Amino acid sequence: MRARPVSRSTSTPVTTMNALLRVGSADPAAAERMQTVLRDQLIPLARRLGHSPEQASTRAALCASTVLGLALTRYVLRFPASVALGRDEIVDWLGATVQRYLTAPEP
Repeated sequence: MRARPVSRSTSTPVTTMNALLRVGSADPAAAERMQTVLRDQLIPLARRLGHSPEQASTRAALCASTVLGLALTRYVLRFPASVALGRDEIVDWLGATVQRYLTAPEP
């Protein structure tokens, strides 16, 4: 009998996000996992910044759409311009937008 190789997880946050983005729109379990992040992390953050529950949900969803949009174009669709962005550039481009979503007065 031959020995079976030991399986080691090669999952990283990037590969996990890539998988969630790929299946999130088609697989209810993956969509639920992504919604859990919104519900458990982003909405409470917006609430701590003093927004009503309705506003907190909207603001959190806008933040998620911005970040997930970049993740989709960077890791799944592999748009060259998105892939080429460095960490500091991503923060410079998206930081102000995410901050505005979380802190700006209601339009």
